[in-house]
Amino acid sequence: MTEPTTPAAPDDDGVLPPVQTIGGTVAAPVGLGDAAYEAGLEVEARSQWSYARRRFLRHRLAMGSLVGLILIFGAGAIANLIAPYAFDQIDLNNVLHGPTTNGQHYFGTDEIGRDYFSRVIYGIRTSETVGLFVAGVSSTIGLIIGAFAGYYGGWLDNALMRLTDLVLTLPALAILLTAAALLGQGSQWRVAVILALFFWTGLARIVRGVFLSLREKEYVEAAKAAGSGDLRIMFRHILPNTLGPVIVNGTLSVAAAILVEAALSFLGFGIKPPTPALGALVVSGQQNPQKWWLTIFPGLTIVLIVLCINFIGDGLRDALDPTQRRIRA
Repeated sequence: MTEPTTPAAPDDDGVLPPVQTIGGTVAAPVGLGDAAYEAGLEVEARSQWSYARRRFLRHRLAMGSLVGLILIFGAGAIANLIAPYAFDQIDLNNVLHGPTTNGQHYFGTDEIGRDYFSRVIYGIRTSETVGLFVAGVSSTIGLIIGAFAGYYGGWLDNALMRLTDLVLTLPALAILLTAAALLGQGSQWRVAVILALFFWTGLARIVRGVFLSLREKEYVEAAKAAGSGDLRIMFRHILPNTLGPVIVNGTLSVAAAILVEAALSFLGFGIKPPTPALGALVVSGQQNPQKWWLTIFPGLTIVLIVLCINFIGDGLRDALDPTQRRIRA
């Protein structure tokens, strides 16, 4: 006679843990299936991703930030449709006018009469282009290098990790300024490529550590025994279990890339006119310090973007961490 089992308890949010799978067959948590069967109820199977999605949707701060980021990035994506003026349209009759609410110049005008609201909207498009490109390229590079280093080990691991350590030991700001001065001035794509070549190191080390741990698991040994190749095992069996850190790191890379791009533009080594960029708008406002709106509005936009991305990353970390039992927001 077997001892009675206790049904799995929900976490602090009232959500039951994800179901277990045995040989590909969905199984309810221990004790829960029998109780539901006796009560005439059907147990709903829930995957790990469904469980993570429910936890993220319960994170109010992350959801609010996601809505705000969609609005900001959406405005930048369709800047040519919602901006009342072209970003380079000059009006010498309205020079350095303050913000108005009559529908003409919401953020005021600059020293040659260009509408600052339109320039900020177009600057958002430039910043989001750089941020998303850097996050995508750097995450891909870091994922590939970390995966090969962690899975194969040996001399390949040593070579790839020494390359990573070399990039990490370089003075980032000095190298970025030098590279931007030689290669990246004026074009957001050149600046984005330079940043992507420096942003992959952190993710590569994280992915390597995860692969080192997961390559010893039983399901990897079973895949090898079934005749699966190395690439299939790496990207079909191990990679899905590393997507949590990859997604969180990629999200935070967007904010970091936007900040670094703004800093380079502020120092005069980033994106050059006529392309509007938020960092370049901030530095152009320094020429007229008494006109507060020239600095406040683009700077506040950068702060809002970075805050929204960081809160989303915090929510993703809580949702994708299987050891996290409580949502903090």
